[in-house]
Amino acid sequence: MKNFICILLLLLSINSYGKVINDKEIKSPDRLVNFSSGDLLLNVKNCVSICLDPNDLKGVDIAVGNLCTDIHKVCGATVSTSADASSRIIIGTIGHSRAIDLLIKQGKIDGSMLRGKREKYIITSIGNQLIIAGSDRRGSIYGVYQLSQQIGVSPWYWWADVPVDHHDRIYINEGVYSEGEPAIRYRGIFLNDEAPCLTSWVKNTYGTDFGDHRFYSRVFELLLRLKANFIWPAMWGWAFYADDSLNSKTADDMGIIIGTSHHEPMCRSQKEWHNHTDNPNVEPQGAKRHADVGGAWDYTTNKANLDAFWAGGVARNKNTEDLVTIGMRGDGDMPMSNGKNIGLLQDIIKNQRRIIEQQRGKKAKDVPQVWALYKEVMDYYDAGMKVPDDVTLLLCDDNWGDVRRVPKAADRNRKGGWGLYYHVDYVGAPRNSKWINVTPTQNMWEQLTLAYDYGIDRLWILNVGDLKPMEYPIQMFMDMAWNPKQYRADNITDHTRKFCSEQFGESNADEAARLLNLCCKMNGRCTAEMLTSRTYNIHTGEWSEVVNQYTKLENEALRLFINLKPEQRDAYREIILFPIQAMSNLHYMYYAQAMNDSLYKAGNPDANKWADECKNAFHRDSLLCYQYNHDIAGGKWNGMMTQKHIGYRMWADMFPHDMMPKVNYISIGDKDGGYVFAGDKGFVSIEAEHYFAKHDGKAKWTVIPYMGRTLSGIAMMPYTSDVKGGSLTYRFRTNKSGIAKVKAHIIVKSTLDFLNCGGLKYNVSIDGGAPLTVNFNKDMNEKPQNINSKYYPVVVGRVVESVVDLPISDTAGDVHSFTISPLDPGIVIEKIVIDWGGYQPSYLFGNESAKTLSLQ
Repeated sequence: MKNFICILLLLLSINSYGKVINDKEIKSPDRLVNFSSGDLLLNVKNCVSICLDPNDLKGVDIAVGNLCTDIHKVCGATVSTSADASSRIIIGTIGHSRAIDLLIKQGKIDGSMLRGKREKYIITSIGNQLIIAGSDRRGSIYGVYQLSQQIGVSPWYWWADVPVDHHDRIYINEGVYSEGEPAIRYRGIFLNDEAPCLTSWVKNTYGTDFGDHRFYSRVFELLLRLKANFIWPAMWGWAFYADDSLNSKTADDMGIIIGTSHHEPMCRSQKEWHNHTDNPNVEPQGAKRHADVGGAWDYTTNKANLDAFWAGGVARNKNTEDLVTIGMRGDGDMPMSNGKNIGLLQDIIKNQRRIIEQQRGKKAKDVPQVWALYKEVMDYYDAGMKVPDDVTLLLCDDNWGDVRRVPKAADRNRKGGWGLYYHVDYVGAPRNSKWINVTPTQNMWEQLTLAYDYGIDRLWILNVGDLKPMEYPIQMFMDMAWNPKQYRADNITDHTRKFCSEQFGESNADEAARLLNLCCKMNGRCTAEMLTSRTYNIHTGEWSEVVNQYTKLENEALRLFINLKPEQRDAYREIILFPIQAMSNLHYMYYAQAMNDSLYKAGNPDANKWADECKNAFHRDSLLCYQYNHDIAGGKWNGMMTQKHIGYRMWADMFPHDMMPKVNYISIGDKDGGYVFAGDKGFVSIEAEHYFAKHDGKAKWTVIPYMGRTLSGIAMMPYTSDVKGGSLTYRFRTNKSGIAKVKAHIIVKSTLDFLNCGGLKYNVSIDGGAPLTVNFNKDMNEKPQNINSKYYPVVVGRVVESVVDLPISDTAGDVHSFTISPLDPGIVIEKIVIDWGGYQPSYLFGNESAKTLSLQ
């Protein structure tokens, strides 16, 4: 009996070919195509014919048209479509394609793999034909775009200018290829916070003040190539349904489901209420129109108008798959009231569902709806407010990438399911995050995994702002939405590598992925808008460490850039190089501001140098954005990089333009000495021009800018004048008592004994004590005993460091004076280091500008 059951089960699992169907037979699409050899040559004689039933769905026809273009891009083939079932490729949806249905009837395709499935495709070869069959229209569309992707056309070919490599031949490998059904039913993006970038780019590109069907068709195509199916259209200044009557039709034709955001109920854009500029022909009969605005957005005082307004929304798209948002928030994305008026909101939703039934002619439970538990609305739910079980409850992150709430175990099986609204762009407190991607790859993976593990699988929607420059987080979000469990902690970086391989080629994938991962990680430390001169600690060296990390990353990104093919560089600049350069420069700008502030407070004239560095970085920021808008892809993205990001004082970008950070300058003309250095680390390192006092002789002390290893040099000039009476005094604090002596390091230029007098000399002393004479170059000559040991090592380094021990006066307290007096002309002093136990040998001699100095 046991053997009989086993045989019966085996027979039930055999298809018409006599093969056992199991999960192991379904292959990854990554192995579908080969360009050197394979089982089926797609472009015989460089011609490709495609069979598409004229009765198939419009979205499939559009996708097949794009496939024809894609194949031609790859191999240059002539591609044609017809209803001829003998074509090289057969594409169709079960129930809408006679060719596909016949193959199923003949047992050449296992119909059970597609019937009753959601958005599933299979790709297989039968004889000398390639078959793409879909369970529904989006299943077919995804199968078509999967073939496009496998032959080398990136989903980002248009939106990120990814080039298409040429191949003479396209081979198909035998097997059944599929990605199964998506884990998340509704998967999409929210175009939000779209001014000024997206609105400016649309105006420059399409000549409209709103997103019309030409713009949206590009967005919809990208979404479908990413296997998404849903969108909340842009709504700050646009009204999707009202701006262009073809918008909704284009979405429905292509297979995209439209929703409206968490504060735009009943298929209405916010701007429609204020402007009410939509076509009166789409209003339900008897709907009341307003003269200029919709009146108060208040259900307690304006119920009739709001009901009529909402009725018009759900009526005009009744024959679509569009998802209806219910509930109500206050006008302008604000709370509806100061308190929790649960009774009012329950009445609103009850009336909205009644309107849905009236306008749609079906039970409300049969019309997909979503209630967004965003911000204060979550409090209503927590206080006990309930909605019908068929409504999807949309949970949210904290606007910064961490999930606020997951459903309790007892609530996870609600009929309407649970959704997640997630952000990589945000307008709100503590400050906006709109300019650039700051979402680390691993953070998104970890939180989306958490959400899915807790049963949030009906709707995932990603706030992407202007769409660009969020290419990579969009890709990752959509790949996670299709199959969250394909990624784990030990393989999440494989996603980045695969993405980079598709955009920049296999040979560049490893390095590009490393750069992209580090870019996402480092940019995620602090958003551009939150970054200030105080973000990192200037006193501990943390700021310089971070700047060095970014400098290194930028250098590495530029190194890869020059190794890329010219046609790959636009995509690389958009996805990797610009985000790295922009944030690297921004960090350097604020670091320069921090250095300027620290040195200015200390009275150190190096503050001026850092003020200039800050200004230069601010200017470079504008140049980088200008290049993005006008140079990349020949100016294709003009307007897309116009978001303000420097100058925040509150959460909103209410300043007129990027604002130069405040810097301070020390007037060099009014500053003649007076510097006092504090050695809180056991030493002081002093630039020679930063003296406390000077005395001239007939020769005058003269600063030689850029001389030496650090800031400058100073010498008594002209060299033919007498140096008698000349001296420089440097003042410093030891911040420590009981010091008996110090080591003085005097660094001068490697001047030779040009007077041939047995060496050039200077005197040094501390606190007015007896001077010590130093002859710094008497052995700097080419005598046999000196040439290799003293001459070459010194002249090649261009400086001479002399170290002398000097006693400290026990009556001077912790403030001391060091004086140097030249006895010969031509001596150029560069640095003075006074050490009482803290100095470590340094090629730049404890570079003052890199230290945290306290000057008085």
